[in-house]
Amino acid sequence: MPTNYVRKSLAPLLALALMVPVAGLGASALAQHAPRSAAGPSLPKTPAEREKMLSDLYAHLATSGDEDSAKAVAEAIERVWLNSGSDTIDVLMERSMKAVGDKNYDFALKLLDHVVALAPDYTEGWNRRAYVHYMKSEVDLALGDLRRTLALDPNHFKALDGLGQILREIGQKRPALKAFKQLLDVHPYWSGAQDAVDELEREVEGQGI
Repeated sequence: MPTNYVRKSLAPLLALALMVPVAGLGASALAQHAPRSAAGPSLPKTPAEREKMLSDLYAHLATSGDEDSAKAVAEAIERVWLNSGSDTIDVLMERSMKAVGDKNYDFALKLLDHVVALAPDYTEGWNRRAYVHYMKSEVDLALGDLRRTLALDPNHFKALDGLGQILREIGQKRPALKAFKQLLDVHPYWSGAQDAVDELEREVEGQGI
């Protein structure tokens, strides 16, 4: 496919994604966003539109030609993840991330419990709560939330990375290897994923069939 065609087809998706406000959420990859414009493209307003946008972005991510282009698409995807469509959820998420930054994990967990109760289909709520569970050494609960995240969005590359890392830590090497391979299918330039696959393949092969 010609490079110019790929750039033209990707540009509207990136423009849409980069408009999502992320104030207060703290992650460096999400800290910059394009200014809003009344004449600019609008974000997806329905679950179907959101699913279509993410599907297109994931397709571009999986076929990215280099690390820089993959990073740009991945950042756009993360902005779509954060777009809850609810002011209430946005406030709860913002406060929970501040609590995480302050290492107040108990308070963060309470806030994220409200998020997943109010919006059980909001994937990022489960993903963020998994992180808090992990920081509280609640590994089984973290795994449960990561699996819920991936049930809602099988291409959620951060959840795949978290799943692989935890499974590797607890000695479940074959499932960890599967998670990292899936991660590479989604995001071929994810930092450390190929090294993890190479190392786990050697370890699993050493265990025999």
